[in-house]
Amino acid sequence: MRRNTRRRSKTARRAIVATAALALGAGGLVTVNLYASADAGDSRPSGNRDRALSAQASTIDCPDVGQRLSAVPQRARAEVDRELALLDKQVAEAYQRLAGSQRAIQQDANFAQNAIMGPLKDKRTAAIDRISIAIGRVAATPQGLKGLAPCTLKATGNQQGGGQGDNQGGDEGGNEGGEQGGNQGGDQGQNGNGPAAADFVDITSVQPNVRTPRPARNASKGLFVTACGVNANKLYNTDNVIVAPGVSNGAHHTHDYVGNQANNAFADNNAFARGRTSCKNQGDKSSYYWPVLRLQDGTREFDADRQGGGAEGNTGRILTAKKVTLEYAGNPRGKVVAMPKFLRIITGDAKAFSNGTANANAAWSCTGFENRQLKDKYPICPQGSDVVRTSKFQSCWDGKNADSANHRSHVAFTDAEGRCPKGFVAIPQLVQRLVYDVDAPSVKDNGKTRPFYAVDGFPEQLHKPVTDHGDFINVFDERVMNQMVRCVNTGRTCR
Repeated sequence: MRRNTRRRSKTARRAIVATAALALGAGGLVTVNLYASADAGDSRPSGNRDRALSAQASTIDCPDVGQRLSAVPQRARAEVDRELALLDKQVAEAYQRLAGSQRAIQQDANFAQNAIMGPLKDKRTAAIDRISIAIGRVAATPQGLKGLAPCTLKATGNQQGGGQGDNQGGDEGGNEGGEQGGNQGGDQGQNGNGPAAADFVDITSVQPNVRTPRPARNASKGLFVTACGVNANKLYNTDNVIVAPGVSNGAHHTHDYVGNQANNAFADNNAFARGRTSCKNQGDKSSYYWPVLRLQDGTREFDADRQGGGAEGNTGRILTAKKVTLEYAGNPRGKVVAMPKFLRIITGDAKAFSNGTANANAAWSCTGFENRQLKDKYPICPQGSDVVRTSKFQSCWDGKNADSANHRSHVAFTDAEGRCPKGFVAIPQLVQRLVYDVDAPSVKDNGKTRPFYAVDGFPEQLHKPVTDHGDFINVFDERVMNQMVRCVNTGRTCR
């Protein structure tokens, strides 16, 4: 294979690599490389071109049905939530099938479409039909959902041996990287389905890009700080009670939790109200959670063989943040009002690689460089600087609902000047800052010397940094919430 590659033209040797990891048996990983020539003016027979296109696509892109359901009657919510979780499971399973089908795709140009994408469409059609029926029993049947059933194959855009990912900087992918993926899975990270060397950038090469709106005279300039720890007690699960209540492994990745200790897929408001909290102020029983950050160093974590963990491509040592800061800030245009109890907010989009960046809100940086924020790259920090993940949550509320069917419509971001949309009121803005002591990865040898780090995610999202996100459920005591509002509105800092 490598001798044949050397005979090709320079353009042809720049193959697009799609790698993925499948968990086998007792957590063993097999890395699959799917590659296709990138020759311009391809003169191959059409069957070969189709085969190459199928092989080139390394992940599965499906319309997000949940985001289209802005209004679901309460009586249909439970059934709809179960079907939405099933749609996520179907995509994850299809992605793993795609990852393990290299040989079949190379031999049959139509294999991916016939054996993976077609059956996936059929399963999605059935689930979407059940969603429509569930809503139709108690309200008008939603229209246009069937058009969301088909999915497409999507190339990662990461070229083998491209950018900073070469071991030697040549067209062969360098050293042992080449077409066999090297010691770390080529340009796709140790675990095979991301991240890629191209997902990292030197923070010192980024220009300052943070803009802060000038506050108006009646702005709420105060700050309320709550200390809830760093999850040193290692409370983890792969549930997501907001988007998939009642469904185990609804997130398909592992979360860190601080604050309320009762959070799992089956927790309701009563469970949160009774739950213990890791926050120093016992009046804050809110739940704060985010996908864990892992170092892809080969460590077999407790979840190495489990769904949501190694069985879905989330591998390596879980990193506990050295510092977690939770602050509630004011609004630059005016005063804020109290959040309703059990308000749920999701910021960012766990599927932003396939959904697009409309809801993405990732912000990656390094200590000492936080006026430079990255959305779609992981930062390479200089010596003495730590990796920082910052999530600024939506700070406008519709004044009525603690949640919405798509978990977004009831809250909103301000505009660039700090104004809330019409019909929304300003609430204290949660700013969550996570700091990690992690060595800068060695991108030139694909993480061989110093391993890549990556955020947990849905398997088909390839651990892209743009998929970072955060979740919050407000379980503040009413007295403490009112104290927060007074502090923020009067310009004080309260801890």
